[in-house]
Amino acid sequence: MNKTNRPDLRSPLPLSFDESLNNLLGSVVQDVKNYADRLHSQIRKLSDIGRAMSSVTDINVLLEMIVDLARNFTNADAGVLYILQDQRLRFEIVQNDSLNIRMGGKSGETIPFPPVELDATNVSAFVAVNGVSVNIPDVYETALFDFTNPKSFDQATGYRTKSMLVVLLKNHENDLIGVLQLLNAKDLDTGEVRSFSSDCEDLIEGLASQAAIAISKINLINDMEKLFEAFVKVMATAIDEKSPNTGGHIRRVANLTLTMAQTIHEEKEGPFKDIFFNKDSMHELRIAAWMHDIGKVTTPVEIMEKSTKLQTIFDRIHHVDLRMSFLQEKVEKEGLQKKLALMEKGADEIEMGKCDEETKIGIEKINEIRQFIRDCNQPSEWLPEEDFELLQSIAKMTYQDRDGTTKPFITEDELENLTIRKGTITKTERDKIKEHAYVTLRMLQQIPFTKKIKNIPHFAAAHHECLDGSGYPLGLKGDEIPFEGKLMAVTDIAEALTADDRPYKKALSLDEVYKILRKMAQNEKLDTDLVELFIEERVYETYIKKYEANPRQESKEEDVPEIEETWENTALNLDQQEPIQVIKATLKPHLQKPSAKRFDHQV
Repeated sequence: MNKTNRPDLRSPLPLSFDESLNNLLGSVVQDVKNYADRLHSQIRKLSDIGRAMSSVTDINVLLEMIVDLARNFTNADAGVLYILQDQRLRFEIVQNDSLNIRMGGKSGETIPFPPVELDATNVSAFVAVNGVSVNIPDVYETALFDFTNPKSFDQATGYRTKSMLVVLLKNHENDLIGVLQLLNAKDLDTGEVRSFSSDCEDLIEGLASQAAIAISKINLINDMEKLFEAFVKVMATAIDEKSPNTGGHIRRVANLTLTMAQTIHEEKEGPFKDIFFNKDSMHELRIAAWMHDIGKVTTPVEIMEKSTKLQTIFDRIHHVDLRMSFLQEKVEKEGLQKKLALMEKGADEIEMGKCDEETKIGIEKINEIRQFIRDCNQPSEWLPEEDFELLQSIAKMTYQDRDGTTKPFITEDELENLTIRKGTITKTERDKIKEHAYVTLRMLQQIPFTKKIKNIPHFAAAHHECLDGSGYPLGLKGDEIPFEGKLMAVTDIAEALTADDRPYKKALSLDEVYKILRKMAQNEKLDTDLVELFIEERVYETYIKKYEANPRQESKEEDVPEIEETWENTALNLDQQEPIQVIKATLKPHLQKPSAKRFDHQV
């Protein structure tokens, strides 16, 4: 065969040898190819949309994205997203390009329209109730639904609502989430309003299904976070209510901590200008603050409630009172027996009078001892040395009970408690209280916190750590202490000092609190920058205005007591929580305290 007569295999073969038919078929093939390419592009775009929606965690951003993507998909001029709530369709997103309207979502613009009742005469309600999509070419040319509201809107704004596509949002469990309404699809070439094609309807239904699942996912995550936070608050409230004298402490510390964190976040200059708290870090700090005292669930309530030195599950001063009453009766009985013996001997009135006077003096001595012990049983800012020695002397005094057994006026355990120099708790009890920080750390480390809140155990357990390493539970120092732990150390102490619900101490004024905080910062217990921020930015006052009803009035400068020059790593505040001991206040003298020399060692 001649090479010049061979067919060119590289050229496409004609579909028909009839030229007119070949052109027609070629046009059909091209249209099919274009449709397939367009459909493939839309499917790929729908897949990309699904991935985009699955990565969003903010519900407002997601809802706005759903309407934006649906409108972009169909070239719709306007769109409305309703969410089902309380058996009504609530407006969540309203968009209209022609009228330059964007309401709801991240725009922050409030939507003024009332919720839609599930009445089948309303097209969106009809879709929600019956679970079918509705595609209307022109709302003015149908009597299927009541379009009074859209027509009124058109009349008021000059808009012309024409084509409408309304689809259902159902999640993977077939639960109704909401309704998506698209308005006025536009031709890409001419810009004229056209009806929504059946292809658009199918694709939007697919998008709506993905959107419903994405909304359900975010709602589920938010519900889980709310559930966890509610559980945390319930536990914290239970711990607070365990001791009515500290009820509300955890809540107040949490709110004060968040107020201070917000203040730091808003700082534009100074040492904290580069420290910010985003939504996740603020959530992490809030949970840590609510859980900072969770270890107190193991602290015996009689220690947390110890408002007097002899208190355990009850105040043992009653034992002392009974003992003193017995001694009084014993002295009185022995006096009567002695008087009876004198009468039998025929003693004169002078001798009988001396006997009565001795009995009276003996009873008065016991009453003085009783009152002195009662005074010492009350919490004090410092037990004077003379009182300490007097208690030691009383402990050496003995008496004979009815069985003839020799017993002390006060037992060794009572002596140990009564001679507590400051507050109401012994060293052993204080060590038990300090264990709550370690228990908090150990308990929280058992919880598999998610990545965003993984630092909660370290933040919560560090609120008793000191910069110089003298704190607990781990003895961290300086930069070893997390910033959030340093922050909570300030707020925890400030709350304890200002609390007015503790029977064993009075609430301090802000001036007093500020002096204490500054002294602790000077002694390298607290972070100086945080203390100064707390004072200078009036964080406590801001917290009071935001969370509490009755702001505490500041005292005058002359009302502030002097501060001790030395630091002792024991608690002043008597609520058995903070390692602070920096106040030196005027001691109230005991009423008519007897001298130790006046007491005999044997009654």
